[in-house]
Amino acid sequence: MDLPEERFDELVDEALGNLPPELLDGLDNVVIVSQDEPDDGSETLGWYEGTALTERDTSYGLGQLPDRVVLFRGPLTRMCEDEDDLLDELEITLLHELGHYHGIDEERLHALGWG
Repeated sequence: MDLPEERFDELVDEALGNLPPELLDGLDNVVIVSQDEPDDGSETLGWYEGTALTERDTSYGLGQLPDRVVLFRGPLTRMCEDEDDLLDELEITLLHELGHYHGIDEERLHALGWG
């Protein structure tokens, strides 16, 4: 699926609006960005970079760069047939990566159907 970057970002915003509020309410010092492709050339859909809430201690504080959730436009648009399909996949990918932010590991995320 060929999709302009601006439209992709609009769908990301829409997907965020569809997520459970309790997942978003606790977000602190985290940004969501998009990138064309993963640096390793894989078909990874998203990536969480940072320190999960469950791993933060008193040394985590002011001056800390924000955690990042990176969404990869290329793999996401290649796997989807249309915008509805992409919106669904964006929601799942955001749930998955924000789950990591909240300290949920891969095994549990897959058990929950988020990845």
